[in-house]
Amino acid sequence: MATPRPYRISIPVSKHEQLQQKLFMTRFPSDAADSDGSSWGQGPPVNEIQRLSRFWQTEYTSNWQKVEARLNLLPQYIISIPVEDLAHTYDIHFVHKKSDRKDAIPLLFLHGWPGSFIEVTKIVDDLTTGNGEDGPAFHVVAPSLVDFGFSSRSTKGFRFQHHAEVCHRLMKACGYDRYVVQAGDVGSLVARYMAKQYGSTGFVALHTNTPAPMEPTKEKHPELHDQLQSTPLTETEQQCMQRTANFMSHGRGYYSMMSTKPTTIGYSLSDSPVALLAWIYEKLHDWSDDYPWSDEEILTWVSIYYFSTAGPEASSNAYYAMEHDEPPAFVGAAEYVDVPLGISRFQNDLIVLPKMWNKTLGPIVFEEEHARGGHFAAWERPDAIVKDLRAMFAKGGAWESGKVTW
Repeated sequence: MATPRPYRISIPVSKHEQLQQKLFMTRFPSDAADSDGSSWGQGPPVNEIQRLSRFWQTEYTSNWQKVEARLNLLPQYIISIPVEDLAHTYDIHFVHKKSDRKDAIPLLFLHGWPGSFIEVTKIVDDLTTGNGEDGPAFHVVAPSLVDFGFSSRSTKGFRFQHHAEVCHRLMKACGYDRYVVQAGDVGSLVARYMAKQYGSTGFVALHTNTPAPMEPTKEKHPELHDQLQSTPLTETEQQCMQRTANFMSHGRGYYSMMSTKPTTIGYSLSDSPVALLAWIYEKLHDWSDDYPWSDEEILTWVSIYYFSTAGPEASSNAYYAMEHDEPPAFVGAAEYVDVPLGISRFQNDLIVLPKMWNKTLGPIVFEEEHARGGHFAAWERPDAIVKDLRAMFAKGGAWESGKVTW
C-alpha cells in the first residue's frame, strides 16, 4: 500500500473569483411568505441568507487565507487506498495527530453530514494530550470520507462496506493494527460496518453519539422485547420520542431527495453557492441545541463543501448508498455485533430512541446521557465527548473485555 503524503489546503485564487461572481449574481427567492424574516418554519429566512452571502462574498473571502492557515495547522496527509472489488483507488485526505504518550490508543474519528474532518478540531488536542498518566491519551486519525472534503469522489457501486474497507486500510497504513473508533451520523454507519467486517482483525471498540438501533422484536430479542413491554418510558424518553417523531414528519425532506434523486439536487448544490449555503445552514441551525454559530464557522463548514475535491454535491452519494445497499445501510448497521460499544446520548439530537433499544447493537460497556447538546456533539459539546472517551477507554475499563492491552 502507498504511504501517506503531507497535504496542505490550497484553494486557487481563480476558484475564489468564480465564487464571488456567482454570489454577486444570485437571484434570491421572495420573502413574502416570511415577511418578518425571523421564522425558520419554511427554511432559512431570506434576509439571513442574503446577509451571509454578502459576508461570504466580501470579508470572508478576503480573509480566506487566514482560515486556510488555521486549518493547515492540523497535521494533514493524503494517501491512495485501493478497493479491490471495485478495482479502483481512492485518494483519502486525513488529519493524523500523534500523542507523545507511548501508551496512547489509536482512535479513528469519523465525521457525518453536513460535517467534515473539521469536527475533530475542537477535541484533537485534548485527546492527544490526555489528562494525566492514569487517564488515556489517543493517536487521532480523522479522514475526509470518500465524497467529502479533500478525498476522492466515489465510483459506481461504492457502498458502506467500501467506506469501511477504506477506513480500515487507512488505519493499517498509519501503522495501527488495532484501534478504536469515535463516530457520529454517516460516520457512525461506516463504523458499524467496520465493526462487522473487522471486529476480529483490528477494530477493537466503538464509541458513538448517534446510535441507530431497531426496535427489539419478539423473534430476534425475545427477553429484551418482554422487558420493554413491562418497562414504561421515562418522561425524558417520551420527550425524545416526540422530538424524533417531529423530525421524521417535518425534517427529512433532505434525506428523501438525497437518497433517491441525488443528481437532481446536485445541479443546485454544484452550481449555486447560495443553494449550498441554505442547504447546509438550515441543518446547522435546526440540528444543534441553540449553539451560537458564528458567521465564520458557518461559512467555513460550507466552504469545505464548496471547495471539496469531489464537488459540493458529492456527499449525496452516501445517502443514495444508504437506501440502495442490500440490506439498506440502517438495517445492516443495526445488526448485533460482538464488539464493545460506548454510547453518549445528547437529548436534543434528531433521533433519540428508547435507551433499552441500544442493547440490540452489541455489548454496551459505557453509557452517558447529556441534557445539553444536539447533533454535532464534537463541535457543540467537545467537553462532553472528550470526557466520555476518557471514561470509556480508561485503563482496566469494561471496554477491554479482558482481551485488549496497549
